[in-house]
Amino acid sequence: MTGSRTAASFTADDYRARMERAAAAAADAGLAGLLVAPGPDLVWLTGYAPTADTERLTLLVLAPGRDPVLVVPALEAPDAAKAAGAPGLTLRDWTDGKDPYAATATLLDGAGRFGISDNAWALHLLALQSALPGSSYASLTDALPMLRAVKDPAELELLAAAGAAADAAFEEIRTVRFGGRRESEVAADLAGLLLGFGHSRVDFTIVASGPNGANPHHEVGDRVIEDGDMVVLDFGGLKDGYGSDTSRTVHVGAPTDEERRVHDLVREAQEAGFRAVRPGAACQDVDRAARAVIADAGYGEYFIHRTGHGIGVTTHEPPYMIEGEERPLVPGMCFSVEPGVYLPGRFGVRIEDIVTVTEDGGHRFNDTTRELVVVD
Repeated sequence: MTGSRTAASFTADDYRARMERAAAAAADAGLAGLLVAPGPDLVWLTGYAPTADTERLTLLVLAPGRDPVLVVPALEAPDAAKAAGAPGLTLRDWTDGKDPYAATATLLDGAGRFGISDNAWALHLLALQSALPGSSYASLTDALPMLRAVKDPAELELLAAAGAAADAAFEEIRTVRFGGRRESEVAADLAGLLLGFGHSRVDFTIVASGPNGANPHHEVGDRVIEDGDMVVLDFGGLKDGYGSDTSRTVHVGAPTDEERRVHDLVREAQEAGFRAVRPGAACQDVDRAARAVIADAGYGEYFIHRTGHGIGVTTHEPPYMIEGEERPLVPGMCFSVEPGVYLPGRFGVRIEDIVTVTEDGGHRFNDTTRELVVVD
């Protein structure tokens, strides 16, 4: 996996195959079809990302046994026609003053149940329901949660490249000064490094120092990082259309014995979660393996989130490594393994890698050291 591929190298045939697979999955789930609004699902299925998500209806209609149709405003049709996946679908444009919902209704089974994008506007869904009062709808995440979960070799290559870029950013950020600087300043450095190493978008740069590290989703602020602080770094975004997400915990100056002990514990838990990755294992097995290490050491109440989440064209998506998720792991699935311990008012530790399921186990897309790094 060299990372030499770019998102632009996906072909019309790639997108055609994805649309066919999605339509077949809808039929298997007992759905009359899928309705896909602008967002990550539309990009993944067609390569089309409208320049603006407006009140004008844009909707991909996928139904078993029928050619895909993209309903699109006439003023945006020229851009839609340039999408890499456009040769595999029919464009049906509509002009202002016309009823796009009536036009869309003719493509649908009036009594059917459809999967619809989670991010579809309520305005559009309610109008479709009004046009087709006998129809019903389910969110795409509920109806087909694994639609994008299993990545093909080209997607794995892009995820590997994104992970390598995030690793390069960490190797650089560990050399900068932390002590005496604000969290926001280090976060800005980190964002600049992600962009410098090829990311087109930075989704988050958590820099959680000292007691702020006990909040897993700490919002970067103006706290001045002090000597003796543990600092949780969690950062990621999109590179060539695919996500990165990694966490490492560093320490400003020499750590205490307890800080080292907790960090070592989280590192052992992260390794246990990784070792649990194999085809056929349940998603919850990864969570159980990591959580057991922390619970057995007496810190179970301080591990307060799931062990992992999927990643692909978004940085958070199914599958989720959490108790109760019995779905089996399949080669090509990609997700984070990120246990943590959070001691209120004191400090936190999190270590996170993106992992893909292979034919005989798992493979990490992040390779930076998981040992406690001491920074200035």
